[in-house]
Amino acid sequence: MTTFAEVLARQLRADSSRPVITFYDEATGERVELSVTTYANWVAKAASLLAEEHDLERGATLCVDLPTHWLGPVFLGAAWTVGLVVTGPDDADDPDAVVCGPTSLERWARVAADIPVLACSLLPLGVRFADPLPAGVHDVGLEVWSQPDAFSPWDPPTSDDLATGTTYGAATHEQLWSAAAAGSLLTDGGRLLSEANPASPPGIATFTEPLVRGGSLVLVTHAGPERLEAIHTAERATARFP
Repeated sequence: MTTFAEVLARQLRADSSRPVITFYDEATGERVELSVTTYANWVAKAASLLAEEHDLERGATLCVDLPTHWLGPVFLGAAWTVGLVVTGPDDADDPDAVVCGPTSLERWARVAADIPVLACSLLPLGVRFADPLPAGVHDVGLEVWSQPDAFSPWDPPTSDDLATGTTYGAATHEQLWSAAAAGSLLTDGGRLLSEANPASPPGIATFTEPLVRGGSLVLVTHAGPERLEAIHTAERATARFP
């Protein structure tokens, strides 16, 4: 298993109905659970949006500037499906495209005339922004729903292609998934409770390890200690990060 597509295909064959991401936002009361199948559908839609609508090709860079949210792993998977190199907002080089949330929208709107800027409202169910976006910025909640539930890149990445940029510690697909398979955050098939942003250098392993090891991520934001303990018990988490 040396590419994201191979990892995801194996999980779909093993048990496509099991949860792979369970997300809690205690500020809004939102709880979202994505099975492997549902996650794969979201990845396909997002990958199609990146490749077919915005002409991003293998080797291009995608800055994923999202807070702790279930759409972070979706766009990580979409980028790796297309063959894009995932970068962070602090990478020295300018990205070829950006996925951002409301808090970083103003920053990236300034370059929307030059590169694709895709904004996520982070509202429940991934819906569109309530207010108009700055000129040139694309609303993911508006554009993603028309994309197909399956996607096959015409030029898929290989194990030797870069998966992450310098902010994450530049790694090829093979290096990324080999590290995830050898990780120690959880046992095979376990459930990892985490508050870390999976679309960030400190938190990326909280997504890649559960995925490659047949487990799942319980991702929580805006929760106090008592609520975290309650979620840990309710979701039958077997490990916790950090």
